[in-house]
Amino acid sequence: MSAPSSLTDQIDANPNVAAVVVLAAGAGTRMKSATSKLLHTVAGRSLVSHAIRSGEAVRPQRLVAVVGAMRDQVEDHLAEVAPEVHTVAQTDDAYGTGHAMRCAMAALGELDGEIVVLGGDVPMLHGDTLAAMVEAHREQQAAITILTARVPDPTGYGRIIRDADGLVDRIVEQKAATPEELAVDEINSSIYVFDARVLQSGLAQITDDNPAGEYLLTDVIGLARTAGGRVAAWLTEDTWQTEGVNDRVQLAAMHAEMNRRILRRHMLAGVTILDPATTWIHDTVEIEEDVTIQPGTFLEGATVVASGAVVGPETTLIDCEVGHNAHVVRTHAELAVIGDDVEVGPYARLRPGSELGTGSKVGTFVETKNTKLGAGVKAPHLSYLGDGVVAEGANIGAGVIFANYDGTAKSITTVGRHSFVGSDSTLVAPVTVGDGCYVAAGTTLTRDVAPGELAVARGQQRNVPGWVARKRSGTPTATAAAAAAAESKEHE
Repeated sequence: MSAPSSLTDQIDANPNVAAVVVLAAGAGTRMKSATSKLLHTVAGRSLVSHAIRSGEAVRPQRLVAVVGAMRDQVEDHLAEVAPEVHTVAQTDDAYGTGHAMRCAMAALGELDGEIVVLGGDVPMLHGDTLAAMVEAHREQQAAITILTARVPDPTGYGRIIRDADGLVDRIVEQKAATPEELAVDEINSSIYVFDARVLQSGLAQITDDNPAGEYLLTDVIGLARTAGGRVAAWLTEDTWQTEGVNDRVQLAAMHAEMNRRILRRHMLAGVTILDPATTWIHDTVEIEEDVTIQPGTFLEGATVVASGAVVGPETTLIDCEVGHNAHVVRTHAELAVIGDDVEVGPYARLRPGSELGTGSKVGTFVETKNTKLGAGVKAPHLSYLGDGVVAEGANIGAGVIFANYDGTAKSITTVGRHSFVGSDSTLVAPVTVGDGCYVAAGTTLTRDVAPGELAVARGQQRNVPGWVARKRSGTPTATAAAAAAAESKEHE
C-alpha cells in the first residue's frame, strides 16, 4: 500500500486523532550522562523535540509525554520548547511500556478514535509516516497498526510474525524466539496506532507475569488478536525512521544521517555545498537558492541565509540572518543580523545584538557586540565595537576600542554619519562623535565631539636627543644609532 503524496494531503484527509503519547520515561543509562538521554540533540533539536514534532503532524486533540527518569529536566525542557504537551509521571511501583501507557491513559480518560504511540528517542521518524499509518489504520478498520521495517540485522528487536493473510499474528521477543522466528528480519519499531477502546481494554488485562517482570505494551497485541481484532503492519523502507538512540555511538550515527539528508535537501533546492563531509546544518535553518556554503561551515538554530550569499570556509552562524550577496568568511556569529552585500571576516566575531547594515564591512579580528553599523560602515581591522551605534558611511580605523564597561555599567558609543575614527583610538562610553567628524589616531576620547570637529586627545610628543647613547650604551640599538648619525654627517 502506498502512502499519500504529501503530509498536507494526509493531514487534510485525516481528522484529528484522539491523542499522541510519547513514551519518555526511560533512564537511558547507556548514554552515560548527567543529562537525560531525551535532551541530547540531533541536527539542533533534542530527541524528545523530534518526537513531539512528528506527533504534531497528525494534529492530535491531546499530546502527552510520559516522563520518569530525570523527569525535572525533561519537564522543564518540554515547557520551553513544547508548552502544549501535557506531561504525566510514570510512578515507581511498576515498570514497562504497558505501565507507562496506563499512566498516560489515566490522565487522558475515556477516548474515542486513534491513539498514536511512539518513543521519545526516534528522531528520524517523519510526520508523513505517522499520517500514512493513521490513514491505513482507518482504511483497514484495524484495531492496531504497527510500524515495521526489514533490517539486515534484527538482533535485539521483537520479530513480526504474520499470518497467512499478511496481518500481524504476534510479536516475538528475541529471548523467546525459536530459530525459525529469529530468522525473520521484519522488526517491531514500537510505534503504533491503537483504537482507543482496544488499547483501554488491553491495558486493563495485561500482567507482569513475564521474565522481565514488567507490564508490556506488546501484550495488548495478543489480546486484540484473541478478541478478533485486526492487527496490521505499516512497513517502511526507510529503516532509519525506526532507529532509536541508546548510546553516543548511535547518537553520532543518527546525527550524520540526519545531516546528510538535510544537506541533500538544500542542494536539490539550489544551494551549493562544496564539501558535505565538513558542513553541518540544523534542520531549523533556512537557505535560499544560489547560496554557496564553503567547507567547514556550521549553520545552527534559526539561521536564515538569503540568495547569493557565500558562507565559509570555517564559519559558525547561530541564530543569524545573512542578507543577499553577503560574504561571511572564517567568522563566528551568534544572534547577529548581516545585511545585504556585507563583508565579514576573516577571523571576525559577531556577538548577540550585532546588526550590520547594507554594504558594511567587519574585517580581520574585529569583534562586535550589541552594535549597529549603518550602511557602508567600514571596520576593517583589529577593533572591539561593543554597545555602539555607527551611522552610515563612517570609518573605524585599526585598533579602535569602544570602552563600553566601567566596572559597574555598560554605556553606548555613537559615531555619526561619514565620521572617521583614527587608528588605535579609545572611545570611552558614554560618548558621541557627531556627523562629519575626525578623531585623530591614538586619541582617548572622553567628551562628545560636535559635527565637523577634529578631536585630538593625546600627549604632546617629545624627542630626547642622545638618550640611547647615554642609557643603552653598548647595545645593538646604540650601535645602529651611532652608525646612522655618522652616515647623516657624511651627507651634510
